[in-house]
Amino acid sequence: MTFNASPLVVDLDGTLLRSDLLLETGIAYVRQFPLQLLKPFQWLASGKATLKEGLAEATTLDVSVLPYDPAVIELIERERAAGRRIVLATASHVSLAQDIADHLQLFDQVLATSGSLNLSSHRKRDLLVEHYGEGGYDYMGNSHDDIAVWATAGKAYVVNPERGVHKRAVAQGNVEQVIHSNRPGARDWIKALRLHQWMKNILICLPLFTAHELTNPTMLMQAVVAFVLFGLCASSVYLLNDLLDLADDRHHKSKRFRPFAAGRLSILSGLLAFPLLLLIAFGGSALLLPWEFTATLVAYYALTLAYSLLLKRKMVVDVIALALLYTIRIIAGAAAFQLELTFWILAFSMFMFLSLAMVKRYAELREAKHKGITEKTRGRGYYPDDLEMISSLGASSGYLAVMVLAMYIHDPATTRLYAHPQIIWLACPMLLFWVSRIWMLTHRGNMHDDPVMFAVKDRTSLLLAVVIGVVFWVAT
Repeated sequence: MTFNASPLVVDLDGTLLRSDLLLETGIAYVRQFPLQLLKPFQWLASGKATLKEGLAEATTLDVSVLPYDPAVIELIERERAAGRRIVLATASHVSLAQDIADHLQLFDQVLATSGSLNLSSHRKRDLLVEHYGEGGYDYMGNSHDDIAVWATAGKAYVVNPERGVHKRAVAQGNVEQVIHSNRPGARDWIKALRLHQWMKNILICLPLFTAHELTNPTMLMQAVVAFVLFGLCASSVYLLNDLLDLADDRHHKSKRFRPFAAGRLSILSGLLAFPLLLLIAFGGSALLLPWEFTATLVAYYALTLAYSLLLKRKMVVDVIALALLYTIRIIAGAAAFQLELTFWILAFSMFMFLSLAMVKRYAELREAKHKGITEKTRGRGYYPDDLEMISSLGASSGYLAVMVLAMYIHDPATTRLYAHPQIIWLACPMLLFWVSRIWMLTHRGNMHDDPVMFAVKDRTSLLLAVVIGVVFWVAT
């Protein structure tokens, strides 16, 4: 092949890749070695190049699923087809850059960080000038570090520029093309924050329902505050969970489209947003609600963090943790309203949410089995052959929740709360129907959502909830 005299030099992080490999490997390191968090700081003390090398050697990235920018790849393929030499020049570590070059098969040369040389900004510029001479190459980049490189390039290609970069690049007078292929918006943040999942926080109000305090205006105001603060805390958890699960999500048929996994939102923005939301949640809780609610919020966050880092990959432990995370919402409600929790409500919620957690696992394993997968599912502690056992345990747990409700009717405290407690019996067959229906739908492959969110959107489930609510109202 005959190459054009002027090569096209392509940056990696933020340009070819809608991500940053330093942050990718940093998150992968935290995920794999959560108890060795001081080591990266030791590497950093010897220089940024040493940090990049240490992280690259300690972690494993599947470069085949990284979020590459299709517009950039299309331009590279077009230039390469025209006989142009294509060079990958990046501040990322050479081992990662070479893996990407080997995967994409688009580059004739790779220049990257190695040894003590961190190939960014003026150091990249100097190396390119040394190789090709001033004005002897065209350069494609996106960041403020690339301004120095564009200054000695023949033509500048600007890709999804950082704030202020476009203006500075244009001022140099050699901008050939500007590519805007990735513009994050409010919809991406709404999806990342999982605002629809806030519906789960309605469980906070369950103690108000069981204590017959739904008409108390003071407690209703506290419920609104608790709902919002718990939602902010939960959204912070979702952001952190998505960052820690990048590798697994990119191998999932639907989760790979999540904003961080797909590169729609930058990892850095997530790392800034999740502690900010957490600070607002805990600060508001400390100022506006009883300390018991704040303590429960801390417990929820600690359990979620443990779940994200470790528990979700442990067989059975994961579903018990999920059931606890739902139950904690009820405990948080009782703490916010200073209401006493009963054994019955805690037992009912644990059994019911354990059943729903197993519904979620069953749906995932069923899909894996239908794809012909026989080994342990990625990021989980189960094999597809565990389906029968999971369905047996899950359905039994749901039925135990109904039995707890039946026993609750005969409790002396119940007779003090309800004028006609025997009417509550009518709720039992309805719950038996609902649990059985959920499991039948899951068995048939019709459960494509979180079961709690499915119930929120399912007409039959909503109708049953209304009828059961009427039953308890009549019993009062």
